[in-house]
Amino acid sequence: MEHWFHRYILVAVAVCVIIGWSFVWIMHLIALFHGARTLHKKVDYDALKESPLPGVSIIKPLVGTDTNLKDNMESFFKLNYPKYEILFCVQDDQDHAKNYVNDLLVKYPHVDASLFVGGIKVGVNPKINNMQPAYLACKHELVLISDAGIRMEEDTLLDMVHSMKDDVALVHQMPFVCDRKGFPAVLEKVYFGTAHARIYLCADFLRINCPTGMSALMRKKLLDDVGGIASFGQYLAEDFFFAKSFTDRGWKLRISQQPAWQNSYTADIETFQNRITRWAKLRIAMIPHMILLEPLSECFVLGAMASCAISFLTQVDPFAVYLIHILLWFLFDYSLLIIIQKSNLPFSKIDFVIAWLLRELFALILFARALWEPDIRWRTGTYKLKWGGVAEEISEIKSKL
Repeated sequence: MEHWFHRYILVAVAVCVIIGWSFVWIMHLIALFHGARTLHKKVDYDALKESPLPGVSIIKPLVGTDTNLKDNMESFFKLNYPKYEILFCVQDDQDHAKNYVNDLLVKYPHVDASLFVGGIKVGVNPKINNMQPAYLACKHELVLISDAGIRMEEDTLLDMVHSMKDDVALVHQMPFVCDRKGFPAVLEKVYFGTAHARIYLCADFLRINCPTGMSALMRKKLLDDVGGIASFGQYLAEDFFFAKSFTDRGWKLRISQQPAWQNSYTADIETFQNRITRWAKLRIAMIPHMILLEPLSECFVLGAMASCAISFLTQVDPFAVYLIHILLWFLFDYSLLIIIQKSNLPFSKIDFVIAWLLRELFALILFARALWEPDIRWRTGTYKLKWGGVAEEISEIKSKL
């Protein structure tokens, strides 16, 4: 009797594993379908400009410089859009980014652009504090928050505004990266075009809160109704809570058909991994059940579990199942990257294989690091996250003790 009970438990576990495994394959298919259907659609932008378009206030929070920053900022001075302003924000008066802004203000005097220095402390989030003066000065009905590392095409803003339908409160761009030299850039492109894109596109298809704050167009009135961006200063993941505020009030979120072209200079792999680890810490704090689900959804772990489960139920060679699983995952990821890139990849297939393997192998290590070291180092501060996403700066915690 005890033997049959144990076998019943093992069969139930194996079935649950196979159901979860099947669900992840459905996610692969959704990402491929939604990416092909949504991204890089042909739009008659000339026809769009013939209809009245709302003004847009673009807020650009800046901190520090890199070799691509000036080109990134200059792309916003060349937008093909009839009515917009650019509001640059620098927290420290000694920040060299200020010099780049001043050079561009002189070069493009016909563009409505301003520089705000100093910020206003309204919470623990340094990005919100940096942007607050610019937000208070916004004079248009739509607000685009765009990170320093984003480079825009001339028609991107037009596309985002086109996606802002009457029932939509936020239009966001799926993070991707520009073509750049060096293996760290290859690793970034593979990550954002495979693992990250799969989750992002599935979440958007299923209408789950997924926007990142690196490029997000929002209705200013809806932000003002809840106290403006200052009311989100207690969170580090302000982008998640912007979107949650809108969906809680019945508004919709939409993805732009153009991805967000990240163009920051990535010096080494460690810088990239630190960024991914920081995001994992935020996800764990905001969505605690990710502690279990995220590692179990990774290619190598899930494949090992599924191959053992299938072998237990059917007596099929688990090693053969595992190899097929990895091969199909690899091919699906490569296909998704091609869809998002929409042009020839700037690196070889061998580079892709190496970057893909590194991404998959390091996924669990970075997730474990996020659990082991939950405090977040971001910009000039270190922060402690509470469940639900509320953050406190470590220095402020110590001062209370």
